[in-house]
Amino acid sequence: MIKILGPRLPFPKKNLQKSLEDFISGKDFKTGPIFYYLVNDDDLLEINKRFLNHYDLTDIITFDYSDKEILSGEIFISLERVKDNATKLKIPFEEELLRVMAHGILHLMGLKDNTKIEKKRMRREEEKAIRFLLENVSRGTKS
Repeated sequence: MIKILGPRLPFPKKNLQKSLEDFISGKDFKTGPIFYYLVNDDDLLEINKRFLNHYDLTDIITFDYSDKEILSGEIFISLERVKDNATKLKIPFEEELLRVMAHGILHLMGLKDNTKIEKKRMRREEEKAIRFLLENVSRGTKS
């Protein structure tokens, strides 16, 4: 079960939730409870300080509660960072939001992004996820 909590999105939430679940199942994982919290910079900075002892802004923080192939976690996303990143990258907000949402799921699947090689693999997987999600979110079903 995926739940998206926060303000209105440019996609129907139910369709996005279903598309994310389809993406997960397509990667041979099962969906446990996954909660997305769409917040502002201040809220995410506070979480970053409190739980990770980091004092800088970020676009996403993922808490992984997965058990083997059953993905579970809490994913906090700053919509302000997503908007700023989209502007800097000159891409639509919707695309950047899907990238960040997929990024959290990929972390739950065990992908890391600490080294150059890991970052390159993460970006490649994000691109695949974005294409899948863009194609499926408008329909709300798997093709």
